[in-house]
Amino acid sequence: MTKDFGVKPYLFPMPTYMIGTYNEDDSVDVMMMAWGGICAEDMVALNLEAEHRTVANLEGRKAFTLAVPGADTLRESDFLGIATANKMADKFARTGLHAVKSSRVDAPVITEYPITLECEVVEMQNQPYGLRVLGRIVNVIADEKVLDAAGKIDAGKIQAFAFDQMQNGYYAIGEKVGQAWSSGADLMKR
Repeated sequence: MTKDFGVKPYLFPMPTYMIGTYNEDDSVDVMMMAWGGICAEDMVALNLEAEHRTVANLEGRKAFTLAVPGADTLRESDFLGIATANKMADKFARTGLHAVKSSRVDAPVITEYPITLECEVVEMQNQPYGLRVLGRIVNVIADEKVLDAAGKIDAGKIQAFAFDQMQNGYYAIGEKVGQAWSSGADLMKR
């Protein structure tokens, strides 16, 4: 038996990504984003509402960072999704998180986030259904604490969390349950 819910954005998991930009006065602005992600080998897509301060920053600086927060920063990351820099000038400062300037783009890197994509704005598309920002990834940086013995990023060490649009929850991600392009390979032999 099934139950109809109508038109809802009910996919799971939804990502929790942190967009880092600089305001006009060079202060740090960070917001949580759940609608967007990788859209090509070296591209990300951000789906945003035009009134966010972040959008003005993207238009002005043409650069941003996109970070994956770990569960150890869930409280601060959630706050950065609740608060708006349009009404709270000290939004980032209230979190106690730290930022350094990216060496590749005109955007901040939040040092507590384990993995960060440094991106350049390629295009801002005003669509009938909202604003889409396309960004080119120019580099990925990762904290050594999330690297394996071979120096590769270990997703289980990131301690990422996903957003649940259906009940507004966050869920930890980390247990490896299979190997891509291998776990179902035996079905190719039929």
